[in-house]
Amino acid sequence: MSNVFPRHTRVKLPVAASGNGCYLVDATGKQYLDGSGGAAVSCLGHDNKAVKLAIQEQLDRFAFAHTGFFTSDPAEELASLLISKAPKGIDRAFLVSGGSEAVEAALKLARQFFVEKGELHRTHIIARRQSYHGNTLGALAAGGNEWRRKQFSPLLTDFSHIAPCYEYAERADSESSWDYGQRTARALEDEILRLGPDTVIAFLAEPVVGATSGAVPAVDGYFKKIREICNKYGVLLILDEVMCGMGRTGYLFASEYDDIAPDIVCIAKGLGAGYQPIGAMLCQSEIYQAISEGSGFFQHGHTYLGHPVAAAAGCAVFKELDSKDLVSRVHDLGPRFESALREQFLDHQMVGDIRGRGLFWAIELVSNKETKEPFDPALRLAANIKKAAFENGLICYPMAGTRDGVAGDHVLLAPPFIIDDSQIEELIGKLASAIDVCTPQHTAA
Repeated sequence: MSNVFPRHTRVKLPVAASGNGCYLVDATGKQYLDGSGGAAVSCLGHDNKAVKLAIQEQLDRFAFAHTGFFTSDPAEELASLLISKAPKGIDRAFLVSGGSEAVEAALKLARQFFVEKGELHRTHIIARRQSYHGNTLGALAAGGNEWRRKQFSPLLTDFSHIAPCYEYAERADSESSWDYGQRTARALEDEILRLGPDTVIAFLAEPVVGATSGAVPAVDGYFKKIREICNKYGVLLILDEVMCGMGRTGYLFASEYDDIAPDIVCIAKGLGAGYQPIGAMLCQSEIYQAISEGSGFFQHGHTYLGHPVAAAAGCAVFKELDSKDLVSRVHDLGPRFESALREQFLDHQMVGDIRGRGLFWAIELVSNKETKEPFDPALRLAANIKKAAFENGLICYPMAGTRDGVAGDHVLLAPPFIIDDSQIEELIGKLASAIDVCTPQHTAA
């Protein structure tokens, strides 16, 4: 009898016993291909020797030193490594323990930046529908995932949520991709003007939307327009790259694709590659200087901020990505992965859209390809596909509520960067089998 409080109290899970490359093995010896990197975490696979050695070496020195008293060599090194490759103007790194913490830090820093400048009237933050920024209360309030928010809504701060850039579901047939992106971006300006231009702190968005909508990249030109609008009204641009960053899209920072520089960027997941819990909030020099030259104290922090062992792991992960040119590998593998997905699923009766970037892809499932009508949520399609795939030895990331938090289903794929062609074939074959088993027609039969 377990004393663990699990995510799902009615599901009996196998015990993970070992890992090898792109695979995890349970206590019975059954092997699972990790087609989603857990939750887009395990970018280096499950037995990277360099990262494990870095962790052990740091433990041999010391495990923990509170940042209220000390900095540490691993934290200093990781900050330097990140800033050396960060978007233009980003020059400070605040090291935390995960994505939700990174987003919380970003929200609080954005507010404090304006407080330090004497602009106390800036109190609003704008985000997007069908987004996800974390499960702590501040990050959850910022996110637009209605299913995750609903039962906690009385506890959540009021954020504004505008339309996402979700071309498959929301572009009108009469408009081009470019025009759709520009129209959707202008929704930010409309909301800034509605709230009052001098009352808005920041706009928060994922460059490629992760689990909530399923690897939805913005159309070309959208984020350029967003950056222009933020500049026009003195609003900070915060990019949440917790899931899509650290090489996942074929760029170390996902914003590189859009050729923009955020004011604040949040990273996690792939930064530690699952070997240690770590994340970071990175910011522009102007923001850091406002704190440094003002109160001199960022009024935020957690016990494990800048944890030396986690930072050592982050350094090792970064060096593995760099020395093995894995980000370029992801960039090159992306079109092959896309091609394999399209060959298998493009004509499938249940597949409405195949989208993504690098090794970050999703397929959206629909009951009618012509009308893009989603399946009835009562069918629990995403949950059934996850179960069938797992039984067949594939870890993938199906989610329900793709369209509005209730309707819609997709399957997210984010395999390790070391995946090879034969494993891509295995992944797609096992996913195809799971989807076929879970078609409503088959289930009804």
